[in-house]
Amino acid sequence: MPNNKNFSPELLTSIWQNLSTAVILLDQQFTLIYANNSASELLGLGSKRILNQPFDTLFNYHSIDLKRIAQYSLMDGVDCHQHRADVVFVDSRHAKLAISSRRVKLQNEYYILFECRQTDDEIRHDQASNQMHQYQAARNLIRGLAHEIKNPLGGIRGAAQLLQYEVDQQERDECAELIIEQADRLRELVDRLLGPNQLPQKSYGNIHQTLESVIKLSTLDNCANISLEKDYDPSIPDVFIDQGKIQQVVLNIVRNAQQALVDGGVIKIKTRINHQQRRPGKAPKKALLIQISDDGPGIDPSIKETLFYPMITNKEGGSGLGLSIAQTLIDQHNGYIECDSWPGHTEFNIYLPFVD
Repeated sequence: MPNNKNFSPELLTSIWQNLSTAVILLDQQFTLIYANNSASELLGLGSKRILNQPFDTLFNYHSIDLKRIAQYSLMDGVDCHQHRADVVFVDSRHAKLAISSRRVKLQNEYYILFECRQTDDEIRHDQASNQMHQYQAARNLIRGLAHEIKNPLGGIRGAAQLLQYEVDQQERDECAELIIEQADRLRELVDRLLGPNQLPQKSYGNIHQTLESVIKLSTLDNCANISLEKDYDPSIPDVFIDQGKIQQVVLNIVRNAQQALVDGGVIKIKTRINHQQRRPGKAPKKALLIQISDDGPGIDPSIKETLFYPMITNKEGGSGLGLSIAQTLIDQHNGYIECDSWPGHTEFNIYLPFVD
């Protein structure tokens, strides 16, 4: 690594100016006092036209939350991020920007450092990718439903045909029972697709007691070569949840992990207090984090993006409804569930906000 004395001010200025990220420095009145070359290109204005100009005058319109930035970044020194700010530049170009702001101190004065990046291409790529995943999920759902419905319908039709010509009362009763049985099977499938239809019965309780129940139930089906490890935070206060429903969610995830660890491995259950839980569209909130991780092969990339969709599974004989139901149960608690996976590691993070 080169010695610091080799970095002349001219070299540092050149590096700063040639960053692909647009960098803007504002004073406390939101007047622009510095912009690198990428910022000038993004704004479509030369450096002479933007220096010493109020930030708002650089756009015909923008949805950048300056009040939030003034409160958090400037006053409290907390970094702020806005991932999809709509802007219309003075030359009428429209764009979506990812904005990051940070307070910096120069010569005993506070300033706001802006980093801006245009994200239109990324958003279009994400939208196209999401549409493809939704299309594939819809196809899998239709195929799964067709498979689940076809067999009961075949049984109902066959029994009805026999019933049409059968004169023996016992045979007629057996056909009728078969029709009822298969109709109930179809109704059960529809109920499972609709998800839980009962509101959670919440009460204050110790989350670790719920998790201990999960571990006991999991141990009954556990292979000798799979170990369950606990990493609890004993300082976590009681949480206002439906203990049975949360147990159902965690148990489902743990059993999925057990089925994935065909050659053995480790499943870890961890609890923490998370002070910066950000649910999409909602402000940061203190939350209980329950993390279930394993060192198995990871989730098949082909279903990773649609993991919480109904009828999505790569397990033989699996219904593909477990994680879809889990997401519904967590949503009933105003919580959030996410998954991250790569070869050798899979983790589910469940966030349950504390009641203020």
